[in-house]
Amino acid sequence: MRETIVISGAGVVSALGCGKADTLDALRSGRSGVGPVRYLETSLKEYPVGEVAMSNAQMAARCGAPATWPRTTLMSILAIREALAEAGLRSMEGNSSMQLISGTTVGAMDLTEKIYPEYSPDHSCGACTDLAALFVGGFDDATTLSTACSSAANAIIYGANLLRSGQCRCVVAGGSESLSNYHLNGFHSLMILDRQPCRPFDESRAGLNLGEGAAYLVLETLEGALNRGAKPLAVLSGFGNACDAFHQTASSENGEGAYLAMTEALKRAGLHPSDIDYVNAHGTGTPNNDASESAALRRVFGDNMPPVSSTKPFTGHTTSASGSIEAVFCLLALQEGFVPGQLNWHTPDPACIVPARPSTGHLKHVLTNAFGFGGNDSSLIFSAYE
Repeated sequence: MRETIVISGAGVVSALGCGKADTLDALRSGRSGVGPVRYLETSLKEYPVGEVAMSNAQMAARCGAPATWPRTTLMSILAIREALAEAGLRSMEGNSSMQLISGTTVGAMDLTEKIYPEYSPDHSCGACTDLAALFVGGFDDATTLSTACSSAANAIIYGANLLRSGQCRCVVAGGSESLSNYHLNGFHSLMILDRQPCRPFDESRAGLNLGEGAAYLVLETLEGALNRGAKPLAVLSGFGNACDAFHQTASSENGEGAYLAMTEALKRAGLHPSDIDYVNAHGTGTPNNDASESAALRRVFGDNMPPVSSTKPFTGHTTSASGSIEAVFCLLALQEGFVPGQLNWHTPDPACIVPARPSTGHLKHVLTNAFGFGGNDSSLIFSAYE
């Protein structure tokens, strides 16, 4: 019998604010955090972004870390601490077998850019995770995953598998990604940035807005959480990962990788497509992604499409952190009983699904997608804890 994996805490930092309270308020009121570049020193100021509204110095002061540390690490610390506090793990002493698993791709590139050509090994993706783990304290081990935009979702999957195998008692899993010139210029070279706020699934969509942020979930077995008196927020009932390797950056026309990831998640959860009450789509706003994901959604759900929306117009595309940031959005939707509506959508595209308007009501099962370059696609299903 498979272990039931539950979420006992969550923390988030994004363009919507620092913490779950600010995030919930923004999602429910339809307030976007995407706007002009403020903190990143870039020549591409014509492109809106979803920046966290704090300088490195302000983040460092808030968490007590050195202001010279990478922005990716500073955001990690803020989100990890919120997740641990909600899980009742403020004191890490005596909590053995605790592991941190974090997804990131940019790492400390923001600092590397300032001192190039001198490069420091402290700027690698793994070093950013290690810094956060050491600063927060109490972790037996730290692991970094880097699979582009599915990184944080894959960190959650890896954490669940560690728990099911008995290799640890508790996992803090998620991801963090800061904006950098390497980041922004790279997507600009692909010609998939939009000079206007992004419009997922809209006929006029022209690309994505990049964002930044961090989010982490505290994962435990149900037995472990109840034994220490924790109250589960939700159940990680299903997950799936597939790689169709269609193209380095583009998605296949029929959404094969996305289809396989979603169907695997449903199978693992023991659910039918009709059981899903809301889908948080990857929905980047690029012509290719939205049409491909729509094809996959139609293959999975047919004529019984649940409410679907992309929350990237709220935060920008937070790339490696998007899987965990949007997982927190799904937890909030489950707990508070609402569907975040699709911002900036006006004109239907026959190639795309028609996204959801904001609504309220009881949600029992929600699915979230995170798709990475190279066709590394992951889906997570969260279910209400009864």
